[in-house]
Amino acid sequence: MTKNKFVIIFKHRLKRLAKRYQLIHVLSSISREKYGERISGSIIYALLSSIAVNFFFQPGKVYASGATGLAQIVSALSAEYTSITVPVSVTFYAVNIPLLVMAWYTIGHKFTVFTFITVTLSSLFIQFIPQMTLTPDPMINAIFGGLVMGVGIGFALRNNVSSGGTDIVSLLVRKKTGRKVGTVSLMVNILIMAVAGMTFGWQYALYSMVTIFVSSRMTDAVFVKQKKMQAMIITGKPSRVIRMIHKRLNRGVTIINDAEGTYNHEHKAVLITIITRAEFNDFKDIMKKTDKEAFVSVADNVNIIGRFVEDD
Repeated sequence: MTKNKFVIIFKHRLKRLAKRYQLIHVLSSISREKYGERISGSIIYALLSSIAVNFFFQPGKVYASGATGLAQIVSALSAEYTSITVPVSVTFYAVNIPLLVMAWYTIGHKFTVFTFITVTLSSLFIQFIPQMTLTPDPMINAIFGGLVMGVGIGFALRNNVSSGGTDIVSLLVRKKTGRKVGTVSLMVNILIMAVAGMTFGWQYALYSMVTIFVSSRMTDAVFVKQKKMQAMIITGKPSRVIRMIHKRLNRGVTIINDAEGTYNHEHKAVLITIITRAEFNDFKDIMKKTDKEAFVSVADNVNIIGRFVEDD
């Protein structure tokens, strides 16, 4: 063996070893996080999305939003214009694989691993859960399919799990441009509706619009982490309250010292903090344990300008 050939083989094996070590490192770092919650989010999303597709969307010829709807369109077109019907599960997986490859190199390894698990489980469940026609009415299929899918998406988001598809595209564009790109999902959904309308009739496009609306409303109802709340606390024990908010919620607190009440002229501290709706029950528990006599005012669904850190 020549010296040059030996060097080439050595470099090749070194690269393979580095990639293997990198994957092991990623998996070991994942295991230190809330692994069970994310896996449960993946499983529940996969189960609910497959029920929505096989019990409502496919029998009613109703099309979902995002990658699922795109997969339905490709499958329906293959059945319409070719002799081979490509299953929705296969097209859903095929749409996501190139996006997952890009996500691995550009977004992050942990994100990609959990998204890969979610996409794989979704494809398997869609393939192996039998299709069942509960009702021939497309409007009922649109409403209940949207409800089931929306709950699945909301539960996945609550557990920091991405369902792939337009989520990946949105993150890729935001990473490159620094902009929020809700228009990406909107454009994909408009394309799905247009193809469905031109190919299968505009009534099915309208039913699909109902599905997308219902699904988005249910997602908002289930996924409460993105909803912010401002808590104003008037307390005589500010140090205890601040310490517990820092420890349990990992949130910052602004303190205004020496505030005076107009009735008893007592001097107390005013604390202001921003929490998410998902943290509200923990916040109430903190206030019960630290200062039962505190006066607390909570403003729901406030808008934030500036830095607010979301939990991983």
